[in-house]
Amino acid sequence: MLRHAEAAMGTVFSFAVRDGEPGRPGILGPALAELHRLDALFSPYLPQSQLSRLARGELTVAQCDPLVGEALEHCAAVAAETGGWFTVRPGGRLDPSGWVKGWAIERASDLLLAAGYRHHSVTGGGDVQASGEAAPGQPWRVGVADPDRAGFLAAVLTAVLTARADSGEPPDGFAVATSGTAERGEHIVDPTSGGPARGLRSLTVIGPRLARTDAYATAAFAMGPLRALDWVTAKQGYEALAVLPDGRRLGTPGLARHLVDPQST
Repeated sequence: MLRHAEAAMGTVFSFAVRDGEPGRPGILGPALAELHRLDALFSPYLPQSQLSRLARGELTVAQCDPLVGEALEHCAAVAAETGGWFTVRPGGRLDPSGWVKGWAIERASDLLLAAGYRHHSVTGGGDVQASGEAAPGQPWRVGVADPDRAGFLAAVLTAVLTARADSGEPPDGFAVATSGTAERGEHIVDPTSGGPARGLRSLTVIGPRLARTDAYATAAFAMGPLRALDWVTAKQGYEALAVLPDGRRLGTPGLARHLVDPQST
């Protein structure tokens, strides 16, 4: 197992490549380069990033790298899907980070898969894109942080293995994204009020591909628990776990097949 940590986008990205050899981090080169490329394009904290210059009106979308326009198109699609609960302008300023971070992880995973590394996980800021198996016959497991107790888990989620993992076809993807207040406080905007969304402590979404899963988690958190769970339930291939302010945990009907006993990890 090759393991590596890389600082980018204001967080740490962790790689675990089951079919990669320890001591050979060079295989991660294209994936790491992609993380830093997207950081340079989209960072709202770098004054000369293309996103910052676009927000100031110094560039048009057509003058930016094509990935900028592509990301904004994805954001517009998710905004339409979610009825406006996902927005590229939280608080009134241009900020597609609700799409970009998950997209960066997903693209890094795709580069590993294209290079032949079928069994791996990429994690950034608590969000995960996994492929294949953690070990032969063993699915990847992802711990969901308890938003009220530092160092504890609210749940442990697992991929559901299919025959594809051992076939000649690409492995099924397993993505987990959590939006909440534990690490960054009330940073998710309720687009209907313009103020912070306060109906949940955390909302975790499980899906096949992280960019959309992460964007859905952001939108669903803003929706509040009941609307969020009904909305995710209607999305084929997605499940959700909600932690309410009073500590209760609610889930979509299919969540149970992804839950494992934390003591078995």
